[in-house]
Amino acid sequence: MRKVNRADITGPASLLSVGQVGEKELQKAIRHYGSATKKKFPFSAYKGDDVRHTLEKLFHGKCAYCESRYDITGPVDIEHYRPKGQVEGSPEHRGYWWLAGDWTNLLPSCLDCNRRRYQLVPKDFASLTGALESARQEGYRAILSGKEANFPLAAGGIRVIERPAAADMVLALEAEEALLLDPTRDDPAAHLKFFIDRENPLGLVFPASSSEIEVVALPAATSSTEVLENAARVAGVSVRGAVSIQVYGLNRIALIQERTRVLRKLELLATIVIDMFAVVDSLSHLQVVERDRTILDTAILRARGAASRALGEIRGMASNKAPFSAMVAAWIEAFKRDISTS
Repeated sequence: MRKVNRADITGPASLLSVGQVGEKELQKAIRHYGSATKKKFPFSAYKGDDVRHTLEKLFHGKCAYCESRYDITGPVDIEHYRPKGQVEGSPEHRGYWWLAGDWTNLLPSCLDCNRRRYQLVPKDFASLTGALESARQEGYRAILSGKEANFPLAAGGIRVIERPAAADMVLALEAEEALLLDPTRDDPAAHLKFFIDRENPLGLVFPASSSEIEVVALPAATSSTEVLENAARVAGVSVRGAVSIQVYGLNRIALIQERTRVLRKLELLATIVIDMFAVVDSLSHLQVVERDRTILDTAILRARGAASRALGEIRGMASNKAPFSAMVAAWIEAFKRDISTS
């Protein structure tokens, strides 16, 4: 997950312009929910083509939560950060229906991050040795994950049940103390960290430490928000990070495997960079007769070119458009530290 600024792009006119379908649908919804009916309201404004295209452009065709490329691998859900029709665990809640067509409440999500289903997630770091290659996957446990209608609050949060007045909206929603991260509102880097081990690459994400001392601990392997919150506080890590990892399924086995492949590619590219610059250094110190100077210069030029192309590939993998760019950025920082101390 990486920080995204909605101000970087012009929002969809169908939801933001006066008299368009977003405004018209909201007025119909106000009348609907103000009546005695229990029927569901047929929301559709958020499904507009301009909404879908704007989200795709803003997030570069990636899932807002896991950064996988949905534009290549499968369909996308236009996801409501605050669920529009119901709230899991609050049977009387009719959903945040007034935000169904609110541009700031919409995010693109891959199916696995959004839809509730059982996913294999790691029990703990110690149980992961060889687990990615093991057919038995002994280091994993199946838990229910996926955002859907799930919207957990901190223990002291006050759930908004009815549509607040416009002047009270922001403060009322802030008072909920939402536990799930929204990359357009929050800085994911303050709550999520990537496990970077250059000797043994493993594409795990874990909650950031609550103090200056880094604590490397996976969230509790459970679907219970209360257990997750308490365990995170005891461990001294971000509660919002821990809850978001489990609800969005950010450590489901398929994601770990894909992120690990990316880390291994980065290590291969790093080896090429280091080896090619070592070759350049060695060749530069060679003393050759004049007739062989052209051959030597060509060899040095080709080695530098190979190193530059590898560095370019690494930089491209950290681009906002690339999948798992936040993890790649974390790997680059580790690579820089290793280079500076070697």
